[in-house]
Amino acid sequence: MLRKRLSRLGGAFLVTASIAIVAQAPAQTLAEAVETRTNANGEGQASQARVDKLSDETDAITSEYRSVLKQIESLLVYNRQLTGLIRTQEQEMASLQSQIDDIEVVERGVSPLMERMVNSLDAFVSLDVPFLGEERDQRVHGLRELMDRADVTNAEKYRRIVEAYQIENDYGRTIEAYRGTLDNGKTVDFLRVGRIALVYQTLDGEETGVWDEEAQDWVELDSSFRTPIKQGLKIARKQSAPDLIELPLPAATGGGQS
Repeated sequence: MLRKRLSRLGGAFLVTASIAIVAQAPAQTLAEAVETRTNANGEGQASQARVDKLSDETDAITSEYRSVLKQIESLLVYNRQLTGLIRTQEQEMASLQSQIDDIEVVERGVSPLMERMVNSLDAFVSLDVPFLGEERDQRVHGLRELMDRADVTNAEKYRRIVEAYQIENDYGRTIEAYRGTLDNGKTVDFLRVGRIALVYQTLDGEETGVWDEEAQDWVELDSSFRTPIKQGLKIARKQSAPDLIELPLPAATGGGQS
């Protein structure tokens, strides 16, 4: 009886042990599976992080590439514009050089022309009514000196010559009173009315004269002209209102007084 009971107990123990062994094996496998899954998840997350990083880097590189392409396109457009500008400037430079060459040719002819203009002005002053002789002679002399100066451009020389001609032209449209001397050294007041008449009157008002073109000399006037000439002197000096005055005619053209 006892042997049978021990035999049953032994069988039960074996069964229980087997069950325990069987139960222990699935628990160990589950833990390993969980650990494997956890490791796989970690590796997956790491892989995803690397993928995300690579994606960000790719996006950055793509953006930079597009930016570089835009810069290259802008540079190409700029280079085309610059090439056109350079071509235009080269054409303008060639045109300017051609103009400079033409100017040099013209200037070679300008100098003789200006010399003739100065000579003509000198002759005109010498033959004109002899008013402001010293001033006008000095102006012509100054032009001759100017023509010999290499540091003055032809444009400036020409401007000064034209200016002198304009001054001479204005004399014909103005009235002027000034003090000067006759050839005999007598100090008088001169009255110039354009180029129509050039008269004088002594400072005491006792003598009045006019330049005679035909005689090329001063001719004394009778006393009837003393008052009109005195009035004309006042008008020219703006000491009296403009008015009609009697003048001795014809007026003169010639030279003598300074």
